[in-house]
Amino acid sequence: MEGGGTKFVCAVGSGPDDIRDEIRFSTTSPNETLGRAIDFFQKHQPAAIGLASFGPLDLDPASPSYGHVTATPKPGWSNADILGPFRRAFDIPLAFELDVNAAAIGEYTWAPENRALDSLVYYTIGTGIGAGIIVNGQVVHGLTHPEAGHVRIPHDRSKDPFPGVCPFHGDCFEGLAAGPALAARWGQPGDSLPDEHPAWDLEAGYIAAALVNTILTLSPQRIVLGGGVMQRRYLFPLIRLKVKELLNGYVVSPVFEGDLGGYIVPPALGNRSGVLGALAMARATGDEQR
Repeated sequence: MEGGGTKFVCAVGSGPDDIRDEIRFSTTSPNETLGRAIDFFQKHQPAAIGLASFGPLDLDPASPSYGHVTATPKPGWSNADILGPFRRAFDIPLAFELDVNAAAIGEYTWAPENRALDSLVYYTIGTGIGAGIIVNGQVVHGLTHPEAGHVRIPHDRSKDPFPGVCPFHGDCFEGLAAGPALAARWGQPGDSLPDEHPAWDLEAGYIAAALVNTILTLSPQRIVLGGGVMQRRYLFPLIRLKVKELLNGYVVSPVFEGDLGGYIVPPALGNRSGVLGALAMARATGDEQR
């Protein structure tokens, strides 16, 4: 299951080439949305389920609120219990993870070009912004989980006086560059703006600044950019160019001698990275508990 702030996707199968059933539906209230997901899986009686949800999430198994959403701007979902209803409905192994972490797992597990890597960062840039980080083949957790969408990036208010839309931080990365920021700044959704609109140069600059921070901090072997905003493929060459300009030759690697076309890439799995990552989670947790 991939639970996003806009829609949920539930699938049953064993991998990309074996999807036996799949359903998509809008994210409404927690009770209604999770109820529809549970009904779907009860029809199929899977051996294990991978649950990937938008967050922030409490991922600490020792915490009394483990399995819950924490403080989210999504109305009605703060403190919502995601894992509990599934535990009550199913006596099978359940894996629980942040949605963007699941997308990173999906890309790392199923995309042939990523299997030889030790590290990968998957950014989703859409309704919100987040990053799933894999180092030494493992998803990175910590005190909670990384919140790369809320890092602070340079904001030249003379060039862009827009204050940002993040209810917590105003002009953090998500507040300046997520889909709702595009719509609020320009008065129309990003997917209605033409390629030549000044929105995209500004957007590419903000994304590039965040990626440079990621490169300098984590030194990943590949960065994958997914999410609704990144359906605008015109953004990729702009972002790559701005990343090179910002790095200014500082990082010495053959990767940075070219145009970064193989380094900053769209998802190999398209818009299915998250749900396929959830399948990989289910398979892994099922294997562990056999």
